[in-house]
Amino acid sequence: MPIQQLVKQIEHAFAPARQLLKPILSSPTVLGVWVLFVVASVGTLWWDIRNRNQALPSMMKGVWTLVVLYSGPFGLAIYWYSGRTQIPHDSVGRRGLRSTAHCYSGCGAGEVVGITLAQGILALSIGWVAAVTFGFAYLFGYALTIGPLMQDGVGFEEATWDALLSETPSITIMEIFAIGTDLLLAAEAHMGQTLFWMALAFSLSIGFIVAWPVNVALVKYGVKEGMSDPSEMGDDSGRSSQAQAAD
Repeated sequence: MPIQQLVKQIEHAFAPARQLLKPILSSPTVLGVWVLFVVASVGTLWWDIRNRNQALPSMMKGVWTLVVLYSGPFGLAIYWYSGRTQIPHDSVGRRGLRSTAHCYSGCGAGEVVGITLAQGILALSIGWVAAVTFGFAYLFGYALTIGPLMQDGVGFEEATWDALLSETPSITIMEIFAIGTDLLLAAEAHMGQTLFWMALAFSLSIGFIVAWPVNVALVKYGVKEGMSDPSEMGDDSGRSSQAQAAD
């Protein structure tokens, strides 16, 4: 089946959802409310990390910041459920969420850069927008895995091979759905339109949702180790400061 015919069939299948979502995502009021939600969510995250979760590794603090910047209250809820030292116990589902968050932080940055550059600035055709955005998503996603591994003493070749094996499935699924959703909703939008930014934010969260079961499977079957269990880290400094405040 020719690609153009497949694209038309996909557009036809999702036409009702597009007709419903485009007016909502085109509203400046919705954009303003969303920005307020994101600011409040990031503020809550930083307050919680500073006062209760200083024990989290610096990399995960950055990961969660990006996740909440991309997905607002949805990202904050994921952090609250799976990323705090106060979680009651760890599970494969929580490990999958943390692995997805790690992948999402890098791939999301790549998607934002790719879409903004290829569609917003250069105004390329849909095919080139998709190709450029995929390229940036893979680049940023792999870099966020290779960099920490090399800091731990792993050689570049081994770190690259490990990233390819562990991250490619989740990155691919995430970006197929994220980039596809964005182009389905806002392929003709430009940077000055509300739809351009709201469709980008919406598509990022869609990418997270569809990538989560993939990461759960990768963690469950040992392809990925998953991120460290935060419930085992503790935060003595946070507890002692709370005790002093109580005294």
